[in-house]
Amino acid sequence: MDDKLFIKISKALADKNRLAILREISEREGVTCEDIRNLINLAQPTVSHHIKLLTDAELILAEKDGRCLKLSLNQQQIDKFSTFLSSIK
Repeated sequence: MDDKLFIKISKALADKNRLAILREISEREGVTCEDIRNLINLAQPTVSHHIKLLTDAELILAEKDGRCLKLSLNQQQIDKFSTFLSSIK
């Protein structure tokens, strides 16, 4: 993992709302933006911003389903991040 991606992921994880989003996605399959909005009680544009940061960091995958996005964890990227952290301890 290169430093640039590590920094992007670290910044994406440095927010309590984004961590809550990741936890929700990890616990359930087929989570939608509406589910996330209800979970963290934020306006839709704010939820979209958080989702964009998480997808840009490749931590989640977003699949368009009509007007809705179905969100899932990118386990491969999370494993790479975890391995990188383990290598520097």
